Amino acid sequence: MILTVTLNSALDVTYRVPRLRPHASHRVTAVTERPGGKGINVARVLASLGHPVSATGFAGGPAGSLVRELLAGSPGVVDALVPCAGTTRRTVAVVDEASGDTTQFNEPGPLISAEEWSAFLARYADLLAGARAVALCGSLPPGVPVGAYAVLVRAARAAGVPVLLDTSGEALRRGVAARPEMIKPNAAELAELTGSRDPLPATRDARRRGAHAVVTSLGPDGLLAATPQGTWQAAPPRTLSGNPTGAGDSAVAGLLSALVEGLDWPDRLVRAVALSAATVAAPAAGEFDPRTYEEVRGSVKVTPAG
Repeated sequence: MILTVTLNSALDVTYRVPRLRPHASHRVTAVTERPGGKGINVARVLASLGHPVSATGFAGGPAGSLVRELLAGSPGVVDALVPCAGTTRRTVAVVDEASGDTTQFNEPGPLISAEEWSAFLARYADLLAGARAVALCGSLPPGVPVGAYAVLVRAARAAGVPVLLDTSGEALRRGVAARPEMIKPNAAELAELTGSRDPLPATRDARRRGAHAVVTSLGPDGLLAATPQGTWQAAPPRTLSGNPTGAGDSAVAGLLSALVEGLDWPDRLVRAVALSAATVAAPAAGEFDPRTYEEVRGSVKVTPAG
């Protein structure tokens, strides 16, 4: 199985409104609730691709109970979440139907105690024994050590399990130093890590900091990958309109599933770009539109970079 870690899981709530206006009341035309957080989104996409997956992290309070209830309705995803005393955060996305733009509100998450962190580490060690790959995704909830991802990367490497790390800030800087198999920052996260706003040298710099491979999300321009086998840019054939929330998580699912299947790097990037684009065309994070996926997959352009 593939293991995904979402330390700061969430209840994702999406509102759709005809037009979003500041300082105004809005009539919501549709509401959806999904189990969320980056790693849970990754898990749901992996399951849709046919990969057995376990999702761990923390869940607590009424929102956490609803996350677990909704996760039980996600075929192929095993709930391995660890209980916590605090309440799982909510993320609220407001979709402006007139423009297609999305405005996001993210709560900070529950305070995790030292005892709860120790309980998670024990569960993680048990899950690693059956894992073929691990995705470590998203922000850290309050109380979790800033070096948490570095600890988890080292534990996975000691168990011989490849790790993809998708986080930001100091958690990313420390995690990279633990030498994960792959990281997937966006352009802003990469610039914060390396100090360079030029994606090509910054992606290569991030490799020198410890990551075996670096795949940078360039938004609608696709992905830039620096790997031991070469450097490539993969771009979709056109820009899609829709809700981009979760597109990066689908790219992670594409990269991780292709790694487990033994695909070469250009094919990994094709899958990741196509899934990312197909998620923009889907109603919510953790989902992708199959027709868009097949259409884009056949048209992704992968070219050597630099």
